[in-house]
Amino acid sequence: MKRKLLILALMLGLTLSLCACAAKDKAPQDGDTAYIQEKGTLVVGITDFAPMDYQNENGEWIGFDADMAKAFAESLGVKVEFIEINWDNKIMELETKAIDCVWNGMTLTEEVTTAMATSEPYCLNGQVVVISSDKAADYQDTDSLKTLRFAAENGSAGAGELESLGLEYVAKPTQADALLEVASGASDACVIDLLMAGAMIGEGTSYPDLTYTVQLNSEEYGVGFRKGSNLAEAFNTFWKKAYDEGTVLKTATAYGVQESIIEK
Repeated sequence: MKRKLLILALMLGLTLSLCACAAKDKAPQDGDTAYIQEKGTLVVGITDFAPMDYQNENGEWIGFDADMAKAFAESLGVKVEFIEINWDNKIMELETKAIDCVWNGMTLTEEVTTAMATSEPYCLNGQVVVISSDKAADYQDTDSLKTLRFAAENGSAGAGELESLGLEYVAKPTQADALLEVASGASDACVIDLLMAGAMIGEGTSYPDLTYTVQLNSEEYGVGFRKGSNLAEAFNTFWKKAYDEGTVLKTATAYGVQESIIEK
C-alpha cells in the first residue's frame, strides 16, 4: 500500500512538473501583448521631440509618433500613457518594465537592434548639423566642423555621429535642449534629427536664424520593445493595416513628415 502511495505521489509530482513546464513554455507565446492587455495600459517612453512627440497648449502629447501610438494602443484595446525618459537609459527603462516601448523617432542602431525587439522601419531620417544662418557658408563639410563647440542629446544618434568624428560636445537631456544651446550662443552648433530640424528651425519657426548644413548620415526609425517581446510583431501587423487604410500618411501629412514615411 505504501509503495502504491509512493508511486502515485511520484506520478502526481511528475504531472505537476509537466504542467509547470507547459505553462512556462506558453508564457512567451502570450508574452507582452497579454501583459499589456491585462494591465490595460501601453506605456510609451518618449522625449520632447517635435514633430514626433511634443505637448500642445493643453499639456497633451501630440505629434506623428504620439498620434500613431494612441492608435496602436486602441488596436490592442488599451489606453496609452506617455512617460518622458532619459534617452541614454531607454534600454534599462524597457527591461525594468518602467515603459513598454520606446517610440520617439528612434534610430535603428546596432545597439538598439541588439538590445530590443524592434519593429520594421517606418520612417527615414538623418543627423544634421544646425548652426546660425550667418555662419552656415563656412561649415559645409565634415572637415570644417573641427573648430565648432557642439551640443547633442545624451545617448542620441547625433551624439554617436560626433563621437565617430572625434568631436567633443556638451551632452544635453533632449534634442530641444541642444537646439536651445545654439540659439542662446552657448554652443556654436548642435547635431539633431533632420525631421526635427525641418520642423523647428528656419523661416516661420521659433528659430528663424538657424539653419542646417552637413547631413552626417542616413537612418531609419523604428519602435523598440523588450527583447523577445511579441509586441513587435503586433506593431508590424497594425502598421501595415494603418498604412493600407491611409491613416499613416494622413497623420504624417498633418505633421509635415509625409516625405519621410517608408512605403509599405
